[in-house]
Amino acid sequence: MGKPMSALAGGVTTDAWGTIIASDEQQATVRMDESGCGRCGEPGGCAGNHAGRLFCSTPRTFRIPNAEHRSVGERVRISVVNGSVGRSALHAYVFPLLTLLAGALSGSALGDEAGAIGGSISGLLIGWLGLRQAQRRSRRDPRLQPSIVP
Repeated sequence: MGKPMSALAGGVTTDAWGTIIASDEQQATVRMDESGCGRCGEPGGCAGNHAGRLFCSTPRTFRIPNAEHRSVGERVRISVVNGSVGRSALHAYVFPLLTLLAGALSGSALGDEAGAIGGSISGLLIGWLGLRQAQRRSRRDPRLQPSIVP
């Protein structure tokens, strides 16, 4: 359904389709038609929509800027800059794991098993705080936000 590789604001994007279920002056709530990026049926696709259906039976909805004042019930194409979803997943999984391991190693060097446990907990806390900070930064960056495209 989605057509990857369209141009938006000078970047390469991945597209998916959804339906507007609510709208106000600035934003629209969009229910996505499928889980995954829309490349599930294409060669090289990850088949993520199958896992999405397995683990999440409720439809995914997102609040997206509605500059063109699209109306409720309208089917729209949602575009996300290529790499932003993968980069977010990488940060969400790798950064906390690395801080956990760093905390465990430094705690172990300072105090054996109890130090490793304390260091792991400290590392996870630092990883979580860093992830929250990155999330706040990315929310303010308009290039990383999904958008409704014509």
